[in-house]
Amino acid sequence: MSDAAEAHEAEALLERVRETRLLPSDRPVVALLSGGRDSVCLLDVAVRLCGNRTVHALHVNYGLREAADDDERHCAALCEALGVQLNVVQAKRPQEGAGNLQAWARDARYEAAIELAKHLDAPKHFDTPERLDVSERLDAPERLDAPERLDVSEHLDAPKQLGTLIAAGHTASDQVETILYRLAASPGRRALLGMAAAEGRLIRPLLGCSREQTAAYCRARGLSWREDESNLSDRYARNRVRHGLLPQLRAVHPAAESNVLRTAELLRAETELLESLVDAELEGGDGIALQRLAELPQALARLVVVRLAERAGDGLVPQAGDRVAEILQLGARGGSAELHIGGSVGAMLRQGRLSMVKLPPRAQRRQADDE
Repeated sequence: MSDAAEAHEAEALLERVRETRLLPSDRPVVALLSGGRDSVCLLDVAVRLCGNRTVHALHVNYGLREAADDDERHCAALCEALGVQLNVVQAKRPQEGAGNLQAWARDARYEAAIELAKHLDAPKHFDTPERLDVSERLDAPERLDAPERLDVSEHLDAPKQLGTLIAAGHTASDQVETILYRLAASPGRRALLGMAAAEGRLIRPLLGCSREQTAAYCRARGLSWREDESNLSDRYARNRVRHGLLPQLRAVHPAAESNVLRTAELLRAETELLESLVDAELEGGDGIALQRLAELPQALARLVVVRLAERAGDGLVPQAGDRVAEILQLGARGGSAELHIGGSVGAMLRQGRLSMVKLPPRAQRRQADDE
């Protein structure tokens, strides 16, 4: 691609992000900055759209690679050039075998972003530039032993009126890889939906741009980036999707990636319709009559049960949908019944009505049974 073509591509990318309206100029933004091409592109775009007084960069140094300190220095130089305040977090490596390393790094990154966002939400934030240090909070290996590890969803999904946004540099290329990975690793419609452009305070302004486009943007803007050699290793599932599965899909059809993205887009629109049908059945309540549940089409009954379970459990309980027939069989016997349907959620059948409750941890349940 010629210099002129890349310059044109860079301006087109900027306008594409502007049209999303995900980066408003009147609210603080925490831009997650690893030093890679996508995050470098994100930071520069955010500065151009929002101004460098509004944008705050966050770099997490995990100390997992020999080049980690060089990555941090690169981010510092970039932020100095752009006039952006850089906040650096030192995260300690979890104990060997303490859990999924990439999941830990992701959770650490988002927790640090949440801490910084809370700091920026304070009225004084523009007058107190400082290096954020939450490393002690991130050094919690015991969290990695829990099934859900670190739960930051509640804070990321906080109402937008709280102010500060958290911007991640996920691209359309990441979206395709995420969908394919989830499709292989977990059943259900959610696997095909991919990542949303906005989820509470978390935004992904580059989700409509490919990895090749962010690289072209950086070259056109004279921005260098760091390469993470771990992205070449087949040790990680996402890399196996990127380097193995995707080339094979392109060999089947050259439009494979765009077709995956279009499918996710259509399914998201259809999901809105399905969710509205569930809303109509529940009418804001915390349960449903068993007779009505039995009358519903099977697919809608599954969605209703899953919604009730996930609302009670404050998290994903996709397996709940597989228990509809069992719930209806128990209900047909009459009287009261309880059924553990997965995760920490129990189905309660009382007076012909189904509701869901969050169960105490298993150890507490065993203790209660013994007393």
